[in-house]
Amino acid sequence: MQPEAVVFDIGNVLVHWQPEAFYDRVIGEARRRALFRAAELPQMNALIDDGAPFRETIYDRADRHPEWRAEIRLWHDRWIELFGPRIEGSIALMRALRAKGVPVFALTNFGSSTYEMARDRLEFLNEFDREYVSGRLFVSKPEPRIYRIVEEDSGIPPDRLIFADDRAENITAASRRGWRTHQFESWQGWARRLVAEGLLTEGEAGL
Repeated sequence: MQPEAVVFDIGNVLVHWQPEAFYDRVIGEARRRALFRAAELPQMNALIDDGAPFRETIYDRADRHPEWRAEIRLWHDRWIELFGPRIEGSIALMRALRAKGVPVFALTNFGSSTYEMARDRLEFLNEFDREYVSGRLFVSKPEPRIYRIVEEDSGIPPDRLIFADDRAENITAASRRGWRTHQFESWQGWARRLVAEGLLTEGEAGL
């Protein structure tokens, strides 16, 4: 039986999320490693994904690490540059599915305000049938509750959802709830899985 809906993560599935690459360009790899270690920037971003306010969270972290204040504030001031490039093959798959009437959902760890900023720059973020954004829901993957929210809101049984994410822990959490899953490595691999599920033909999937 075919899935009833396809669920996409966004970062590194539809567009590359590359804060390390941004900081490597701006301050150099060695200083970036020291900064991320000292100020725990990934952990800071996780707070934003869980619903903490964007600017206040970053500027507070900067004030607590004055030796890195300017560099930490870049996470806010030049945030959109942490994204890119787009993964055009995945965007095409999303649009091919919707063209066939297959509902496409976003399930993403993303700050509420930053998601709105990204929508202004990335037009495909406005094309989902449903959006499940951690910063709005105040819960992030891989917490089981965020997957339950998708199930209850959509009314679709777990085994009729297929989910692509690049992180193993997020895939494992969905699998434990009975979702069909695909750990994303390339848009071509995701395309082949969608063909195997009977959702697209090879031509429709761009293969």
